[in-house]
Amino acid sequence: MEIDVILPCLNEAGALPWVLSRMPNGFRPIVADNGSTDDSAAIAVAHGARVVHVPQRGFGAACHAGLLAASSDIVCVMDADASFDPGDLPLVADPVATNAADLMLGWRATQGKGAWPLHARIGNRVLAAELRRRVGVGVHDLGPMRAARREALLALNLTDRRFGYPLEMVVRAAEAGWRIAETAVPYYPREGKSKVTGTVRGTVRTVKDMRRVLASITSAPAKAPAPAHAEAPASALTAQVTS
Repeated sequence: MEIDVILPCLNEAGALPWVLSRMPNGFRPIVADNGSTDDSAAIAVAHGARVVHVPQRGFGAACHAGLLAASSDIVCVMDADASFDPGDLPLVADPVATNAADLMLGWRATQGKGAWPLHARIGNRVLAAELRRRVGVGVHDLGPMRAARREALLALNLTDRRFGYPLEMVVRAAEAGWRIAETAVPYYPREGKSKVTGTVRGTVRTVKDMRRVLASITSAPAKAPAPAHAEAPASALTAQVTS
């Protein structure tokens, strides 16, 4: 079975050679280029990736364009900035392939100084707590490495085209009764400056987008399971929820 990997990309020329060279067998990279002004698109093609040009700016716009371009039953999404090792993609893809989960999230296990700024970690914890309270999704992290079945994702009719897209995916999946699970995945210092946590403007914009998604929640909260222990092994499912 082959699995398409959607890589939303904006000026990631420095990271793409490493990322694409480490793509495991059976995983096909789709670089959703969101208006890069460097050589990202050319580098992606040179390393065997399919490139989809996405004129509408926004993280969600890039992810959605990649999802439309994909053709595999199961798709993965991960950042193209070298913060994740593509070799770890089976950690999120395998539980979906074996029907152990409908949406699998990579819970970021930081590796090295600067991998995940403190303010970003705090914001993520607040969002995770809000999800537990409002829709009963007992996860630790809204990690950007994730896997699900393509047709089911399209059926969620996600509308956010900015930074609220990852949160909207989890919210809509919970409202639809999906089994949502997470597993620890190593998370490294990214190549270059983050478009989200690297600037005040990016952080403010992300918070605004995610608040909009939270305001759209319509389902009644379900009882969330107790959070899994932080030292759970990376190969194990560390939380599972059925709304």
